[in-house]
Amino acid sequence: MLMPFMFEIITLGLAIGVVLGATGAGGAILSVPLLTLGLHLTVSQAAPIGLFAVSLASSIAALIGLYEGIVRYKAAVLMAGMGVLLSPLGLWLAQRLPNAPLVMLFVIVLLFVAWRMWHSVGPNDLADESKTAQAPAQTLSQGLNQASTQSFACERSDTSGKFIWTLPCARALALTGGVAGFLSGLIGVGGGFIIVPSLKKNTNLDMRAIVATSLAVITLVSISGVVIAAHQGLMDWHTGLPFAAGTVAGTLAGRLLGKHLSSSIQARGFAMLAAAAAALMVIKLQ
Repeated sequence: MLMPFMFEIITLGLAIGVVLGATGAGGAILSVPLLTLGLHLTVSQAAPIGLFAVSLASSIAALIGLYEGIVRYKAAVLMAGMGVLLSPLGLWLAQRLPNAPLVMLFVIVLLFVAWRMWHSVGPNDLADESKTAQAPAQTLSQGLNQASTQSFACERSDTSGKFIWTLPCARALALTGGVAGFLSGLIGVGGGFIIVPSLKKNTNLDMRAIVATSLAVITLVSISGVVIAAHQGLMDWHTGLPFAAGTVAGTLAGRLLGKHLSSSIQARGFAMLAAAAAALMVIKLQ
């Protein structure tokens, strides 16, 4: 493969980093479409590069979460362990499938994520955010009352702040990590679009802890995928290193941008980007 222009590689990495930093999601799942469209790589070539870039970017946020004590590290290790076990299976399958089926699988995943992100925002969410800013104490009280009536597979102890480990809890987390790891190897996604909704559904963690724990899992699973890809000679370091550098720089800039965007705008903006990327991949395939 001819070496693409360095400026183009870094620019693509910056774009991915800004999305990752501003929305808290989408780094790996958008890096593969951009790499295939912008640098004319196949999905199997782009996947390890995307994983490498996102593993570096997500590790920064994960380390900050560990320092703040909001990462549930035992749950992260369990999910990552299952992900590491199944990631090689996905990578093995990716190297044996033609590019067209992988592209279509990725398009399906992109459209699913776009649909989930778009519908996660209600029509009145912008107004609700305004009301939340005006009456935070009342909103917090309502949220706590609602949460107390729900039952989760993984309940956090009120005294220690740690999970009360049960078989349903371990099973839910292990399944989440396994699916995320398999898709990580197969199509180069970090798995955050699976991990975050699963933790939100199965645990009583707040959103900051969910995102931080998810980023810790993504870091561990992505690094394992990068190591396996590099060992098998599937990593293009000449493209991966500048792309990762751009992604890390873009993530830092995106975090500053994200502070000025509402969660509704972030979610729907990412949904539109994912849908557009899916459409472009289908057009290129024809």
